[in-house]
Order: sequence, then C-alpha cells, then structure tokens
Amino acid sequence: MSQQLEAEFVKQLEENQNIVHKICRLYTNDKDSHNDLFQEVTIQLWKAYPKFRGDAKFSTWMYRVALNTAITLYRKSTRRVKTTDYESVQFKVTDLHEDDESAEQLTLLYGAVKQLNDIEKALVFLYLEDRNYREISETLGISEVNARVKMNRVKTKLTNIINP
Repeated sequence: MSQQLEAEFVKQLEENQNIVHKICRLYTNDKDSHNDLFQEVTIQLWKAYPKFRGDAKFSTWMYRVALNTAITLYRKSTRRVKTTDYESVQFKVTDLHEDDESAEQLTLLYGAVKQLNDIEKALVFLYLEDRNYREISETLGISEVNARVKMNRVKTKLTNIINP
C-alpha cells in the first residue's frame, strides 16, 4: 500500500474510531475481548481499504466491515467458551456531561441490546447512530423495507425486555 493511501487510511480511522469502539462494546463483555475485537476490525479495515471505492461514505463502509467482522467473530465465539460479564468495568465513550441517571439508562439499554441476535444488535446500533433506513439497508445488505420492518419488531422486543 502506498504511503499516501496509508496516511488516508490512518486519518479516516482516527476520525471514525468511535464507531468501532461502539460496535466492540455491543459484541464483547470485557476489556481484553474489546481490545481484541478492535484490533481484528482494524486489521480487516486495513486489508479491505485498497478496495474501498468511495461509492458510500467511509463511515458507512466502516460500519459494514466492522459489523461483519464483529458478527463473524461473535458467532465463532458462541461456539466456544462464553465470556464473563464484568459489571465493574465500563467500556464506552462517555459524554463529559453525563449524569448518573443517563449512565444507568445506558447500562440498561446495553443490557437489553445484548439479548438481541446479531443482526438486531447491528440494526439498533445503526438506528441509535441516527442512520436513516437507506444507510442502514446499505450497511446491513438488506432492503430498506426489510430494515424498517425489522426495526419495528426490535423496538417491540426491546420494550418487552426493558418493561416485562
């Protein structure tokens, strides 16, 4: 890879790394797993970057690569040993003005989202990132109508998880 391409990649990764951290938070339970997944996503992005054509925004492409990597590794890991959830460790990008109530609500939301299947997690993540259904459908490789239907079902499912 040329130095110019490498510099472009590093710049884009630095500007959008929070996307990867958020995805890692959804699909891991501890710091080591988070770091491993972040590293694997970065490697996959690096390998795929020369093929990035720019048809979509870099962030949309990054979502797709990161989610596919996370889902693939998550599925492999569920066939092996389950990880232990460490409640005392927080792995999220924090808002400097976050209060205890917001942190509690965020913890509740992450707990509910972790009960969803792989595609549902990705769908909720993109929805909470204020992605429109067109972007969601492009990122997940499903139709826009399918994204809307799935999101409505997930909203109902989350409501039932949070308020049984």
